[in-house]
Amino acid sequence: MNITSLPEFDGHESVTFLHDRAAGLRSFIAIHNTNLGPATGGTRYAHYASEEEALKDALNLSRAMTYKCALADVPYGGGKGVIMANRKPKTKVLVAAYARGVNILGGRFTTGEDVGITEHDLRVMQKESKYVNGRPGLAGELGPWAALGVFSAMRAALKAIFGDSRIEGKTFAVKGLGKVGSELCAHIGKEGGTIIAADIDPLAIRRAKARFPKMKIVNPKEIQFMKADVFAPCAMGGDFTAETIKKLRCAIVCGGANNQIASHEDGARLHTRGILYVPDYVANAGGLINVAGEMRKTGYSRAWVERKVLGIGKTVTEIIELSHATKKPMHEVADRLAEARFLGGRKRKK
Repeated sequence: MNITSLPEFDGHESVTFLHDRAAGLRSFIAIHNTNLGPATGGTRYAHYASEEEALKDALNLSRAMTYKCALADVPYGGGKGVIMANRKPKTKVLVAAYARGVNILGGRFTTGEDVGITEHDLRVMQKESKYVNGRPGLAGELGPWAALGVFSAMRAALKAIFGDSRIEGKTFAVKGLGKVGSELCAHIGKEGGTIIAADIDPLAIRRAKARFPKMKIVNPKEIQFMKADVFAPCAMGGDFTAETIKKLRCAIVCGGANNQIASHEDGARLHTRGILYVPDYVANAGGLINVAGEMRKTGYSRAWVERKVLGIGKTVTEIIELSHATKKPMHEVADRLAEARFLGGRKRKK
């Protein structure tokens, strides 16, 4: 496999393949850019059809982390780890072996929670590596902070479209009721918003219905096409393609999922349709900011984290204003702002 020939490569600094036959470990760690500081990004445990598919996911996610760090104004670069799930259940031996693999990079990459990695997994990993964050009593759970950041971004988008940021009287279609989606629903419900939601996990649905009795549950295949003021993708990425964008019935797209648009052109298609798309890496930076708070030399400060997370709304407003002024799609404006920060005026390498 020629990694540099992949469209997803985008000038990555390094790609590491970790393999431990006894532990059943096959994993990629991708480091996209470290101009602003050491790379950071969660580790994902998921089923992939091939090593190439896993590699592409790592490359896409790590690139997004570079842009996310730049616009969140934290001193880190972008990286990501993906572990290829086995047919057998995930084991302590496997996640411990992965953590030892992180040590090989000597601090160029720090990692933590992502899809498929639990708090229990993190505890196991932290016994093997000092480069694993989300430690008890410090950053902890990232979901609530990611949800708060998305909610702050939503408010900014609502104000731009409707003239005010009120949640009451608006309808929100939420795809995914995991750690981020469920907490986002809590913010929306608390302020009187109407929630339509979907998830592929029956347990997640039962928990959400118990917590939010007025929530309407629909089929996961239908959720993004429901009539709503805001569609919030909070599951896996790739929701927006040339075909799906034609069927959208929302004014705003703003959610916690990564890599929501399948291609650069899809961001332009959303713009052409008049749908305000808040780039995912801008909206969902709350978890990253919480992790950055844990790694601060002056120590963890919840007040600092909350202030930075709520500041996501101001960043979104800035991007919206620039998009209107230049008549360019939101994702293009956000990309240029991020690149100006992490490249410092240098030409982006391919």
